[in-house]
Amino acid sequence: MTESSPSGPAGGPVRPTLQQVAALAGVSRATVSRVVNGGAGVRASVQARVRLAVDELGYVPNPAARALMTKRHDAVAVVIAEPESRVFSDPFFARQLRGISRELASAAVQLVLLLVAEPGDYAQVGSYLSAGHVDGVLIFSLHGDDPLPALVDRLGLPAVFGGRPGWVGADDRTALYVDADNLGGARTAVRHLVDQGRQRIAVITGPLDQTSAADRLRGYQEVFPDADPALLAESDFTLAGGRQAMEQLLARRPGLDGVFACSDLMATGALAALRDHGRSVPGDVSVVGFDDLEAVEQWGPLPLTTIHQDIEGMGRLMARLLLTRLELAFAGRAEEAAALLPVVTPARLVVRASS
Repeated sequence: MTESSPSGPAGGPVRPTLQQVAALAGVSRATVSRVVNGGAGVRASVQARVRLAVDELGYVPNPAARALMTKRHDAVAVVIAEPESRVFSDPFFARQLRGISRELASAAVQLVLLLVAEPGDYAQVGSYLSAGHVDGVLIFSLHGDDPLPALVDRLGLPAVFGGRPGWVGADDRTALYVDADNLGGARTAVRHLVDQGRQRIAVITGPLDQTSAADRLRGYQEVFPDADPALLAESDFTLAGGRQAMEQLLARRPGLDGVFACSDLMATGALAALRDHGRSVPGDVSVVGFDDLEAVEQWGPLPLTTIHQDIEGMGRLMARLLLTRLELAFAGRAEEAAALLPVVTPARLVVRASS
């Protein structure tokens, strides 16, 4: 007959207590608490004894008690200023969220996803964030005068942005963000089309109230400062939007021979419109996208020349930057946290069959 474990009120095993760990390690409860919550101010030899006792007893800290004591929740909100239909249909968001999720999971931090589909959602997001459920916020896909940054600032929540926020200049360090070199990548894309002998090159932009779209348009304009306005079409970073923009461009300038679409989804829509109009790619028209999304490669009629940005890696960097800022803040190193800098990742050309 085996010895049974002590049972709690519901019949399950009793969880080891902080007091039991302290007794086994020969230290005070306060010392065990400090070790379990980071080990600050405890000698390495004592930490080792406590951790050995924790492992032997199978002690698991009570998360609610830990949050009360440390003011930490081990949770981060990811706020995307887009509706569900966009977030769950665009592979860009899936890849960025995968990077964020993997980095947070490796640090045992919970991801809480919040979406903003319409103006009324801001109140709900604000209510959730102000209730103190999370330690910090990752925000991306901001448009124009979005109230999210001001809301987060008012709550005093540490934040990292995906993409340079609109109020921040290219050399400004007043906000933490992770972005790709949208300007340089766009220049490279357009110069590639020029090098291919293309002379009437159109551009399909994303929403120009987003800095990524505005910077990519600026890269095009640096190559063509006197570009024909009829060769510019503003769209929305979607497949359908790219197709519609291409239809408009063909109606205005049927002789165009190159297209820089500022996202792979829009480029794929443009390819479909060109095919419908009997234009061969790259024979009649060369097309370059921006993103280098694997899913788009599978959807499109032919492999797409594009500008590669490490989307999943950027998600990881966002999470890592926020976690670093939080660790410094919790350790009382506010000056070091304030000295953290934004990150701009490289963008490079990947040549395939569309150009």
